[in-house]
Amino acid sequence: MTDGADRRDRPGPADLDDCCAPKARPTDAELVHEDLPPWWRESALRLPAASGLLVAAALVLDHLAGAPTAAAVLNAAALLAGAWTFMPGALRRLVRGRLGVGLLMTIAAAGAVALGHLGEAAALAFLFSIAEALEDRAMDRAQHGLRALLALVPPTARVERPAQPTGSPGEHVVPAVQVRTGDVLLLAAGERVATDAVVLTGRSALDTSAVTGESIPVAVGPGEPVPAGSVNGTGTLRLRAVADGRDNSLTQIVRLVEAAHARKGQRARLADRIARPLVPAVLALAALVALYGVLVGEPELWLQRALVVLVAASPCAMAIAVPVTVISAIGAASKLGVVIKSGQAFEDLGAVRQVHLDKTGTLTRGTPQVVAVATISPVAASTSYNISSSASGTSADRVLRAAAAIEAGSTHPLAHALLTAATLEQADSATLPDATDVHEHPGQGISGHWGGTAVRVGSTRWIDPGALTGDVEQMTAAGMTVVLVEIDGHLTGAIGVRDELRPEAAEAVALLRQQGLAVSMLTGDDARTAHALASQAGITDVRAAQTPADKASAVHPTASSRGGTAMVGDGINDAPALATATVGIAMGLTGSAAAIESADVAFTGTDLRLLPRAFAHARRGRSIMTANIALALAIIVVLVPLALFGVLGLAAVVLVHEVAEVIVIANGARAARLPRRRRVTLEGAEVTGTDNANRRAASATPSR
Repeated sequence: MTDGADRRDRPGPADLDDCCAPKARPTDAELVHEDLPPWWRESALRLPAASGLLVAAALVLDHLAGAPTAAAVLNAAALLAGAWTFMPGALRRLVRGRLGVGLLMTIAAAGAVALGHLGEAAALAFLFSIAEALEDRAMDRAQHGLRALLALVPPTARVERPAQPTGSPGEHVVPAVQVRTGDVLLLAAGERVATDAVVLTGRSALDTSAVTGESIPVAVGPGEPVPAGSVNGTGTLRLRAVADGRDNSLTQIVRLVEAAHARKGQRARLADRIARPLVPAVLALAALVALYGVLVGEPELWLQRALVVLVAASPCAMAIAVPVTVISAIGAASKLGVVIKSGQAFEDLGAVRQVHLDKTGTLTRGTPQVVAVATISPVAASTSYNISSSASGTSADRVLRAAAAIEAGSTHPLAHALLTAATLEQADSATLPDATDVHEHPGQGISGHWGGTAVRVGSTRWIDPGALTGDVEQMTAAGMTVVLVEIDGHLTGAIGVRDELRPEAAEAVALLRQQGLAVSMLTGDDARTAHALASQAGITDVRAAQTPADKASAVHPTASSRGGTAMVGDGINDAPALATATVGIAMGLTGSAAAIESADVAFTGTDLRLLPRAFAHARRGRSIMTANIALALAIIVVLVPLALFGVLGLAAVVLVHEVAEVIVIANGARAARLPRRRRVTLEGAEVTGTDNANRRAASATPSR
């Protein structure tokens, strides 16, 4: 429907039909949140409401007061009020060579007036205009739910800037939209973050639930990212803005989702394919019915039936069946922290049957950590050492400090883990002497001198584990990457590093299985490491040692042979698989730009439990679309014969049509409801050898 109201007559893509064409993509100036007025103050409802009141008054005057002339005047006024909402737009589109449902209603109303049925023409104009206004209201409500995200940005921000004539020196309150990249923001307890930033000083816990969908507060410290719209806890923070106040993650989400409304999915295209040819087909059918009347000598009777058929076969409900559902569902998904880039992606998400999960950065935290150290000491041949319970001055501490000193200038992923562990163990990291004569040995390790002593740090392929062979095997079996440390030509210790499984990973996998989805893991790590982590996450289908091309080929056959497939990843090496899968899902907050660009769906958070909720939400929306299309087709199939054989008159057909459309709109609006969180009980065997409270599991960082 939506053929007529002037406020919907905005320029849009040239290839879209006027029937339910989406609104034009908003400009930056339009990306502001405005309160949706109550329905009784909605300007678009004024003319339809006036038309309805005039129709009711005309009925009273005609049937109760016996004043047909006055009733005719009121019906004429009702016709003008109702028709003004769709007739001018329909005629303008007709001049441009575009046919729409509004044209069918215009012809029907004009024909009814020509045949002397002014009251029925007025009723048609009223019902069509009120249905269109309700449709617009439903679409605006769905859009408003999305724009409400913008209200999460505070109106002002406290910024450190040079002293000005007004305000306290160095600290100024400015409108949030005036914050620029590089500004230093001050954030007190309970305040919202004005734009995306990183922490300079201070520690606190942030409530990011409204932005990322993660209900648990996130602890942040220096160097860690802070998304716009999150709420500070009890600490005080100094932040450096990494995005302008008008161009941050929240405004980008709104732009992406509103742009997605213009790209229709399979069911939207199905509705369009049915609705677009129906308009000229209905005109042709009505013309044939009228011609039949001329041939049989009853032109007035069959012309009237032709007008009724014209209305009965109009694809009003068909045109709105999908768009209102897609807009409601995609807007609601954004509240979960799930950005769906198109209607097609939303529909495909609801058809997924196989989920492929990347390991590093997706199932795992993406930050390798030192979790164990084994040392050779004069007291014992081998001593296992737990990082969390170490004491300063032990041989394990010396092993860590030596390895960190040599790795200080390295860019290898393991270097950061060693440096972090050594810093945690040493209260004053400045006492670490610098290493000299450092040399990288690609594929093997690194060597140098530390405190005048020769040190080598590397893999088991370069340094013989010797007496630590048993410890090395245990670490490897637990999914760790092992780094051996040799000091002054003697093997001194073995350091176990691994990228810890996200605490919610096992629960997320179990929830996906509950929905009947097959889950597999794709990783570039070796098979032993991959299976060690997969067993902790509850994944049995493991494909290890996968190159980016291997991942893409592994995803592609599933997409064509077993229904829809989803690839979940965050790195550049996942981009080919994300693009190949039916639905590519990027972990947006930490993911690479290449991954986000290749994906159809992006998460603003990192909680993997959002995956099953997103799939459940998409499945429900898909079923609502199907039901809407079936109802819209059924209305046409039932009404046309009844109209053709004179069972129903014009007013009755219009009433049934518009009631059906209201039902379709209400049903589509149900897609805005979010699925509830579900919990699963994990078997103890699934988390054996890990911290059961956190459900952690091990994976390894690729060795040198």
